[in-house]
Amino acid sequence: MSAPVDSLDVPEIVLDETADVLADDEPTTTFGDLGLPDAVVRKLAQNGVTVPFPIQAATIPDALAGRDILGRGRTGSGKTLSFGLPLLARLAGGTTTRKRPRGVILTPTRELAMQVSDALQPYGDVLGLKLKVVCGGTSMGNQIYALERGVDILVATPGRLRDIIGRGACSLDDVEVAVLDEADQMADLGFLPEVTELLDLVPAGGQRMLFSATLENEIDTLVKRYLVEPVSHEVDAAQGAVSTMTHHVLIVKPRDKAPITSAIAARKGGRTIIFVRTQLGADRVAEQLRESGARSDALHGGMTQGARTRTLADFKDGKINVLVATDVAARGIHVDGIDLVLNVDPAGDHKDYLHRSGRTARAGESGTVVSLALPHQRRGVFRLMEDAGVDASRHIIGRGDLFDEEITRITGARSLTELHAEAAMGAALHAEREAKRLARELERAQERAGELRSEAEQLTGRAARERGEDPQEAIAAANAAQEAAEAEREARREARRLERERQEAEREAQRPERGDRRDGDRGGFRRDDRRPGARGNDRNGFRRDDRRDGDRGGDRGGFRRDDRGGDRGGFRGGDRRDDRGGDRGGFRGGDRPGFRRDDRRDGDRGGFRRDDRPGFRRDDRGGDRRDDRGGDRGGFRGGDRGGFRRDDRRDGDRGGFRRDDHRGGSRPADDRRGDKPRWKRED
Repeated sequence: MSAPVDSLDVPEIVLDETADVLADDEPTTTFGDLGLPDAVVRKLAQNGVTVPFPIQAATIPDALAGRDILGRGRTGSGKTLSFGLPLLARLAGGTTTRKRPRGVILTPTRELAMQVSDALQPYGDVLGLKLKVVCGGTSMGNQIYALERGVDILVATPGRLRDIIGRGACSLDDVEVAVLDEADQMADLGFLPEVTELLDLVPAGGQRMLFSATLENEIDTLVKRYLVEPVSHEVDAAQGAVSTMTHHVLIVKPRDKAPITSAIAARKGGRTIIFVRTQLGADRVAEQLRESGARSDALHGGMTQGARTRTLADFKDGKINVLVATDVAARGIHVDGIDLVLNVDPAGDHKDYLHRSGRTARAGESGTVVSLALPHQRRGVFRLMEDAGVDASRHIIGRGDLFDEEITRITGARSLTELHAEAAMGAALHAEREAKRLARELERAQERAGELRSEAEQLTGRAARERGEDPQEAIAAANAAQEAAEAEREARREARRLERERQEAEREAQRPERGDRRDGDRGGFRRDDRRPGARGNDRNGFRRDDRRDGDRGGDRGGFRRDDRGGDRGGFRGGDRRDDRGGDRGGFRGGDRPGFRRDDRRDGDRGGFRRDDRPGFRRDDRGGDRRDDRGGDRGGFRGGDRGGFRRDDRRDGDRGGFRRDDHRGGSRPADDRRGDKPRWKRED
């Protein structure tokens, strides 16, 4: 077994875009020297990739030898080809059974899975290997169908792969190589339980490769559990600054944060990623930037997979040059040419800051990371920079200092006035182009009108000759008739316009002003009508005061019991109850005060008193029964009761529902004979 290859032995090299600036006294290592298949080396050369990055040069030989790999390096250092090319080379020439892939690559996000697949697919094609992405947000049916046909390598997110395995559509029993990419992010997102469940399904003895930007406690547990004598390669320290990346902190006031963000996003050239904390914040900032003239869009986990894919494609194609993203969505972004990362909201911790920063200065390119911090966030941001191991320059700026020469050099910010001037110039150019287009259309329409007029005159002359008339006279007459008809149509249009104006003027004159309605008598349902003292001569009902003026039903109008019919008797105080007995009294229209509040305040309350309810008394359930029970019993006769008056009940005889009434008279207290009807009594 060969000795582990330590990446620290590889000379530190700063590569430019072509990766060809090396020390003159050191030999140049090529992909062919690393032991990769010739077909892969030729394809790399066709894509312009000839010199491997340090982590690739250190990792590929051990990976081709079948060793377990522990790779530690910052994002953008070339890790994908470090594990992808050896994986393809080791599986080339083998046979794959349906539903049983021979290689699996686990990634934390959908975007990262798709980008890993896109990066490896060209080299898999030259080796005859099939790759398939298995992730959420896409059709599971298509993924299962591809597995049934046979897939050599799965690039998957843990959750979706576990679901497909649970359906019986996939088995990991034949997996020879398992790769775990961005393991630290999986730990941050809480995917480690699914990861361990999947790795337990991989047969023992296969090759396993794990790549992570940091090695925390949970990652160290994975390494000890699943990797056997791993070879460690650490080309870029997780907390080390990259020489081609610069870091800056701008201390701004809260009121200046939005305009400063817009000014930086409006810079010319290059791609910019803006990081915010929440999905709502991403949508809000993207909308503000679009309103200020920047070509921006949002990317976050709340979007559908199709929308996220389209947004990322637009960003890659240059249709938008500003991408506003959250941490979770942005960790899967691998786009070249991003030269500025702007942290509008500070990162949650140093690991998030490193992942954000890793979107720029990729593959040896230069990049700038700018973080906006409010005054109360200053200490936390500075501590975060220390934990991340970066040396950031600090600038305290206001709105007027934003366009200082140094700040402009760092951020490329442009004033909103300049941006608006550019937008106005663009709008003017568009308007000029539109005016020219309309002028051309008008000219063509005029030419067409002339052609049609000539054709009409020719046809008119031909028709006149057929009738034996003078063609010139017929043409002149036709032209005169046409002009007269046009004049008549114009006159009718003018008349209709004048009529509309007259009708509108009449409606305006008839429409009462708001002040007029207040000065006059508006009618019912006015609040002002209920405030004067008289309260109510204009309202016609629905007035409480109308019920206090004497007889309740005099001027109120509908819904009166007395109006239900002269001979019905039902529910009428005067007719119905007088028929029950001539001397009963109570509930008669004449005796009843009519439910007037004023009467109830003077002492004589009137009806609806609990103590005065005769209708529910056991003794009163028959019209003639009360008088037949005996002359010596006294009370409860209509003539004695009065009309539900409180004074009557207080002075002595209370009326109904008195317990003493059952015991009065000449009969003993225990004599219940008097309670029976006469026909039940026994003499």
